[in-house]
Amino acid sequence: MNSHQTLTDAQNTLNRVRSDYSIGMKSRALKRGHFWKKAGRIAIAVGVIVVGAGIVGAIIDGIGFTGVMLAGLAVAGAVALFSRYPQMDVPTPEKLRTGDLKTLAGKTEIWLETQRPALPAPAVTLIDSIGVQLDALAPQMQTLDEQSDAAREVRKLVGEHLPNLVTGYRRVPVTMRKESRGGRTPEEQLVHGLGVIEREIANTTRTIAEGDADKLAIQGRFLELKYDGIDAD
Repeated sequence: MNSHQTLTDAQNTLNRVRSDYSIGMKSRALKRGHFWKKAGRIAIAVGVIVVGAGIVGAIIDGIGFTGVMLAGLAVAGAVALFSRYPQMDVPTPEKLRTGDLKTLAGKTEIWLETQRPALPAPAVTLIDSIGVQLDALAPQMQTLDEQSDAAREVRKLVGEHLPNLVTGYRRVPVTMRKESRGGRTPEEQLVHGLGVIEREIANTTRTIAEGDADKLAIQGRFLELKYDGIDAD
């Protein structure tokens, strides 16, 4: 094997690792669900081929060696086809802004994973940290009213500001990304912005959680007053 082929194989391996990498549990769960759907299609296709071959064999008193080979090729083709297609949809920034709030964390993680290879190393580290923060925020997003102020703020932060920052950086020509403008290079602006967003996601998670904790404390106090008062009579 020559050096060019070795480099090509190494790059292909790296690309596969990057495509399979998950920055959070929510994107991993969406990928797992997509995998099992494909596995189900493969099982159905193989079952149909096997049953069909059995029915034909029963009608014509056996399908013979040629029939077995054709059935085997059909099974292999079905496995190859449904292993590759349909590919998992990567959400667009537009869909992140308008999609279901309950799946926003996972879909944002998937979108960030596709952007990750094109970002500088410090930004990649922050992208991974944002994945952790999105996992922490996700349970809070499950309970938010879509029309509430908190939901609108989450959608703006995660579905608007974050994609706009990353896509804005990627629109800058590579040759200009290290040129200082306004005291920072585009790379530095990206890293700074991602750091701000990471902190804001963490703050949002805490704010929503504290609201739930306050509600729980109020409910506990109500129960104490109600039932302790009954016991005292």
